[in-house]
Amino acid sequence: MNEDVSDGWAASAAAWIIEQGEDGDYGRRFVLDAPMRARIEGRGFRNALDVGCGEGRFCRIMQRAGIRTTGIDPTEALLARASELDPSGDYRVGRAETMDFDAEFDLVVSYLSLIDIPDLATAIAKMAAALRPGGTLLIANLTSFNTAGPPEGWTRDRDGALRFTIDHYMDERATWVSWSGVRVQNWHRPLSTYMTLLLDHGLQLRLFIEPQPIGGDPDRIARHRRVPFFHIMEWQKPA
Repeated sequence: MNEDVSDGWAASAAAWIIEQGEDGDYGRRFVLDAPMRARIEGRGFRNALDVGCGEGRFCRIMQRAGIRTTGIDPTEALLARASELDPSGDYRVGRAETMDFDAEFDLVVSYLSLIDIPDLATAIAKMAAALRPGGTLLIANLTSFNTAGPPEGWTRDRDGALRFTIDHYMDERATWVSWSGVRVQNWHRPLSTYMTLLLDHGLQLRLFIEPQPIGGDPDRIARHRRVPFFHIMEWQKPA
């Protein structure tokens, strides 16, 4: 049993499964999925490790692109749902910080999972170790100025205008976030923390984008454009 209930994921699993469905939540469906698919399709990837695979949705997307997948996640209820939807899939209980793969994958994916990991330095070291030489680490993450917003975040000023407040940007910290019956612990870290850890492992940055919404509610589009939630990074392990 590797599951840790203290981060909220075990208690939130049922609500998470309902919210995600097959198409994902707003951010995945309208912001991240299209550019993430563009980075995996038609590039010759053969096998991928999805770190923090949850209920397996992106594993299934990769499989449709012809990529063999292994998913790892510490929340057993989410893995049970992944196996239910994909009975022949390879889903394993485990944490990024303790997984043990030795240069086995040509693609490693972290799709909004780095923010959930307490020991980021060890997790990134394990992800780099799991990559074959020449392999790709594909990351979708919350932007650091966005994670520096809670608990205030979006508020109205004295004139009633919506403003987004960030504070203590340089201070790494755990925060609790809640929505749609989900309550989980996320980690805020400055962008320099992520970049330094990735560079320290000799990984080479090949892509950095801040994708914009392609649909959905106009008010949500406007907020995403004012204060983007996400970025996507692609790193390559030297051959």
